[in-house]
Amino acid sequence: MFNLFNPLYWLFALPGLLIGIWAQIKLTSAYGKYSQVAVESGMTGAEAAREILDQSGLTHVPVEEIPGRLSDHYDPAKRALFLSSDNFHGRTVAAVGVAAHESGHALQHQAAYGLFNVRMALVPVTQFASMAYMGIFFLGLFLGLMKVVLPIIIAIFAVMTLFQLVTLPVEYDASRRAKEQLFRLGLVHEHERTGVSKVLDAAALTYVAALVSSMLTLLYYITLARDSRR
Repeated sequence: MFNLFNPLYWLFALPGLLIGIWAQIKLTSAYGKYSQVAVESGMTGAEAAREILDQSGLTHVPVEEIPGRLSDHYDPAKRALFLSSDNFHGRTVAAVGVAAHESGHALQHQAAYGLFNVRMALVPVTQFASMAYMGIFFLGLFLGLMKVVLPIIIAIFAVMTLFQLVTLPVEYDASRRAKEQLFRLGLVHEHERTGVSKVLDAAALTYVAALVSSMLTLLYYITLARDSRR
Protein backbone atom coordinates (compact mmCIF):
# COMPACT_ATOMS: atom_id res chain seq x y z
CA MET A 1 0.00 0.00 0.00
CA PHE A 2 1.07 3.68 0.13
CA ASN A 3 4.70 4.13 1.23
CA LEU A 4 7.02 7.07 0.58
CA PHE A 5 9.92 4.61 0.34
CA ASN A 6 8.14 2.50 -2.25
CA PRO A 7 10.01 2.76 -5.59
CA LEU A 8 6.64 2.63 -7.35
CA TYR A 9 5.64 5.91 -5.69
CA TRP A 10 8.76 7.69 -6.92
CA LEU A 11 8.40 6.15 -10.37
CA PHE A 12 5.16 8.12 -10.73
CA ALA A 13 6.00 11.15 -8.57
CA LEU A 14 9.51 12.01 -9.78
CA PRO A 15 8.74 12.88 -13.43
CA GLY A 16 6.01 15.33 -12.40
CA LEU A 17 8.26 16.84 -9.74
CA LEU A 18 11.16 17.32 -12.17
CA ILE A 19 8.95 18.82 -14.88
CA GLY A 20 7.45 21.18 -12.29
CA ILE A 21 10.91 22.34 -11.17
CA TRP A 22 12.02 22.80 -14.79
CA ALA A 23 8.87 24.80 -15.62
CA GLN A 24 9.36 27.03 -12.58
CA ILE A 25 13.00 27.67 -13.52
CA LYS A 26 11.95 28.59 -17.07
CA LEU A 27 9.29 30.98 -15.77
CA THR A 28 11.60 32.60 -13.24
CA SER A 29 14.29 33.05 -15.89
CA ALA A 30 12.01 34.47 -18.60
CA TYR A 31 10.03 36.71 -16.26
CA GLY A 32 13.19 37.91 -14.51
CA LYS A 33 14.88 38.76 -17.80
CA TYR A 34 11.98 40.61 -19.40
CA SER A 35 11.09 42.40 -16.16
CA GLN A 36 14.30 44.31 -16.83
CA VAL A 37 13.38 45.19 -20.42
CA ALA A 38 11.39 48.41 -20.74
CA VAL A 39 8.45 48.32 -23.13
CA GLU A 40 8.82 50.94 -25.87
CA SER A 41 5.26 52.24 -25.44
CA GLY A 42 6.07 53.20 -21.85
CA MET A 43 2.77 51.76 -20.62
CA THR A 44 2.37 50.05 -17.28
CA GLY A 45 0.78 46.62 -17.09
CA ALA A 46 -2.35 48.22 -15.64
CA GLU A 47 -2.55 50.72 -18.50
CA ALA A 48 -2.09 47.99 -21.11
CA ALA A 49 -4.82 45.86 -19.51
CA ARG A 50 -7.12 48.88 -19.31
CA GLU A 51 -6.58 49.64 -22.99
CA ILE A 52 -7.30 46.07 -24.08
CA LEU A 53 -10.43 45.87 -21.96
CA ASP A 54 -11.75 49.27 -23.06
CA GLN A 55 -11.12 48.55 -26.74
CA SER A 56 -13.07 45.31 -26.33
CA GLY A 57 -16.05 47.02 -24.73
CA LEU A 58 -15.20 45.83 -21.22
CA THR A 59 -15.07 49.27 -19.62
CA HIS A 60 -16.95 47.92 -16.59
CA VAL A 61 -14.18 45.43 -15.72
CA PRO A 62 -11.87 47.02 -13.11
CA VAL A 63 -8.11 46.51 -13.04
CA GLU A 64 -6.91 46.34 -9.45
CA GLU A 65 -3.59 45.88 -7.67
CA ILE A 66 -3.07 42.79 -5.51
CA PRO A 67 -0.17 41.79 -3.22
CA GLY A 68 2.19 38.96 -4.07
CA ARG A 69 4.53 37.97 -6.86
CA LEU A 70 2.85 36.64 -10.02
CA SER A 71 -0.47 36.57 -8.17
CA ASP A 72 -2.12 38.03 -11.27
CA HIS A 73 -5.53 36.62 -12.20
CA TYR A 74 -8.94 37.37 -13.63
CA ASP A 75 -11.85 36.66 -11.29
CA PRO A 76 -14.93 35.72 -13.33
CA ALA A 77 -17.20 35.85 -10.26
CA LYS A 78 -16.23 39.46 -9.54
CA ARG A 79 -15.66 40.25 -13.21
CA ALA A 80 -12.45 41.99 -12.20
CA LEU A 81 -8.80 41.75 -13.19
CA PHE A 82 -6.14 41.66 -10.48
CA LEU A 83 -2.46 42.38 -11.13
CA SER A 84 0.47 41.92 -8.76
CA SER A 85 2.22 45.15 -7.80
CA ASP A 86 5.20 44.49 -10.08
CA ASN A 87 2.98 44.02 -13.10
CA PHE A 88 0.44 46.68 -12.15
CA HIS A 89 3.09 49.40 -12.03
CA GLY A 90 5.79 47.83 -14.21
CA ARG A 91 6.59 49.38 -17.58
CA THR A 92 8.30 46.27 -18.90
CA VAL A 93 7.74 43.64 -21.56
CA ALA A 94 6.99 41.07 -18.84
CA ALA A 95 4.48 43.29 -17.01
CA VAL A 96 2.58 44.18 -20.17
CA GLY A 97 2.61 40.55 -21.36
CA VAL A 98 1.22 39.17 -18.10
CA ALA A 99 -1.40 41.92 -17.88
CA ALA A 100 -2.50 41.21 -21.44
CA HIS A 101 -2.75 37.49 -20.67
CA GLU A 102 -5.12 38.14 -17.77
CA SER A 103 -7.10 40.46 -20.02
CA GLY A 104 -7.33 37.51 -22.40
CA HIS A 105 -9.33 35.65 -19.75
CA ALA A 106 -11.76 38.57 -19.55
CA LEU A 107 -12.14 38.38 -23.33
CA GLN A 108 -12.85 34.64 -23.05
CA HIS A 109 -15.55 35.38 -20.49
CA GLN A 110 -17.05 38.02 -22.75
CA ALA A 111 -17.06 35.64 -25.72
CA ALA A 112 -18.55 32.79 -23.63
CA TYR A 113 -15.59 30.63 -24.67
CA GLY A 114 -16.71 27.06 -24.06
CA LEU A 115 -13.70 25.68 -22.19
CA PHE A 116 -13.53 28.81 -20.04
CA ASN A 117 -17.11 28.16 -18.94
CA VAL A 118 -16.33 24.50 -18.25
CA ARG A 119 -13.34 25.55 -16.16
CA MET A 120 -15.48 28.00 -14.19
CA ALA A 121 -17.99 25.24 -13.46
CA LEU A 122 -15.21 22.92 -12.29
CA VAL A 123 -13.59 25.42 -9.91
CA PRO A 124 -15.85 24.85 -6.86
CA VAL A 125 -15.82 21.07 -7.36
CA THR A 126 -12.03 21.05 -7.67
CA GLN A 127 -11.57 23.27 -4.62
CA PHE A 128 -13.72 20.93 -2.56
CA ALA A 129 -11.86 17.87 -3.90
CA SER A 130 -8.48 19.44 -3.07
CA MET A 131 -9.53 20.20 0.50
CA ALA A 132 -11.10 16.78 1.02
CA TYR A 133 -8.11 14.86 -0.35
CA MET A 134 -5.71 15.31 2.58
CA GLY A 135 -8.33 14.47 5.20
CA ILE A 136 -9.42 11.32 3.39
CA PHE A 137 -5.82 10.30 2.67
CA PHE A 138 -4.64 10.58 6.29
CA LEU A 139 -7.82 8.95 7.57
CA GLY A 140 -7.14 5.95 5.36
CA LEU A 141 -3.42 5.90 6.18
CA PHE A 142 -3.67 6.09 9.98
CA LEU A 143 -6.71 3.85 10.33
CA GLY A 144 -5.41 1.26 7.89
CA LEU A 145 -8.33 1.87 5.54
CA MET A 146 -6.43 2.73 2.36
CA LYS A 147 -8.20 -0.02 0.43
CA VAL A 148 -11.52 1.51 1.44
CA VAL A 149 -10.64 5.12 0.60
CA LEU A 150 -8.66 4.44 -2.60
CA PRO A 151 -11.74 4.66 -4.87
CA ILE A 152 -12.57 8.04 -3.31
CA ILE A 153 -8.99 9.27 -3.78
CA ILE A 154 -9.06 8.10 -7.40
CA ALA A 155 -12.31 10.01 -7.96
CA ILE A 156 -10.77 13.13 -6.39
CA PHE A 157 -7.71 12.99 -8.64
CA ALA A 158 -9.88 12.29 -11.66
CA VAL A 159 -11.66 15.59 -10.98
CA MET A 160 -8.39 17.42 -10.41
CA THR A 161 -6.89 15.97 -13.59
CA LEU A 162 -9.95 16.95 -15.59
CA PHE A 163 -9.62 20.48 -14.24
CA GLN A 164 -5.96 20.66 -15.30
CA LEU A 165 -6.82 19.17 -18.68
CA VAL A 166 -9.39 21.91 -19.30
CA THR A 167 -7.17 24.64 -17.84
CA LEU A 168 -4.29 24.04 -20.25
CA PRO A 169 -6.05 25.05 -23.50
CA VAL A 170 -7.79 27.90 -21.67
CA GLU A 171 -4.40 29.34 -20.69
CA TYR A 172 -2.93 28.94 -24.17
CA ASP A 173 -6.00 30.57 -25.71
CA ALA A 174 -5.73 33.52 -23.28
CA SER A 175 -2.10 34.00 -24.34
CA ARG A 176 -3.12 33.87 -28.00
CA ARG A 177 -5.75 36.54 -27.43
CA ALA A 178 -3.25 38.61 -25.44
CA LYS A 179 -0.66 38.65 -28.21
CA GLU A 180 -3.31 39.43 -30.81
CA GLN A 181 -4.55 42.45 -28.84
CA LEU A 182 -1.10 43.72 -27.92
CA PHE A 183 0.02 43.90 -31.55
CA ARG A 184 -3.34 44.97 -32.98
CA LEU A 185 -3.49 47.93 -30.62
CA GLY A 186 0.19 48.76 -30.99
CA LEU A 187 0.90 48.32 -27.28
CA VAL A 188 4.06 46.41 -28.09
CA HIS A 189 6.18 46.50 -31.21
CA GLU A 190 7.42 43.73 -33.47
CA HIS A 191 10.88 43.55 -31.89
CA GLU A 192 9.21 42.98 -28.50
CA ARG A 193 7.22 39.98 -29.73
CA THR A 194 9.89 37.47 -28.71
CA GLY A 195 9.98 38.71 -25.11
CA VAL A 196 6.21 38.60 -24.72
CA SER A 197 6.07 35.09 -26.18
CA LYS A 198 8.87 33.78 -23.97
CA VAL A 199 7.21 35.04 -20.79
CA LEU A 200 3.76 33.72 -21.69
CA ASP A 201 5.07 30.39 -23.01
CA ALA A 202 7.11 29.87 -19.83
CA ALA A 203 4.01 30.60 -17.73
CA ALA A 204 2.03 28.06 -19.77
CA LEU A 205 4.65 25.39 -19.02
CA THR A 206 3.67 25.51 -15.35
CA TYR A 207 0.18 24.38 -16.35
CA VAL A 208 1.66 21.57 -18.45
CA ALA A 209 3.65 20.48 -15.38
CA ALA A 210 0.53 20.59 -13.19
CA LEU A 211 -1.36 18.42 -15.67
CA VAL A 212 1.45 15.85 -15.93
CA SER A 213 1.80 15.68 -12.15
CA SER A 214 -1.94 15.24 -11.65
CA MET A 215 -2.18 12.53 -14.33
CA LEU A 216 0.76 10.58 -12.89
CA THR A 217 -0.67 10.78 -9.37
CA LEU A 218 -4.00 9.50 -10.68
CA LEU A 219 -2.24 6.62 -12.44
CA TYR A 220 -0.32 5.83 -9.25
CA TYR A 221 -3.49 5.47 -7.20
CA ILE A 222 -5.16 3.42 -9.95
CA THR A 223 -2.13 1.11 -9.90
CA LEU A 224 -2.37 0.80 -6.10
CA ALA A 225 -6.06 -0.06 -6.35
CA ARG A 226 -5.37 -2.69 -9.01
CA ASP A 227 -2.54 -4.27 -7.02
CA SER A 228 -4.60 -4.30 -3.79
CA ARG A 229 -7.14 -6.61 -5.47
CA ARG A 230 -4.56 -9.29 -6.11
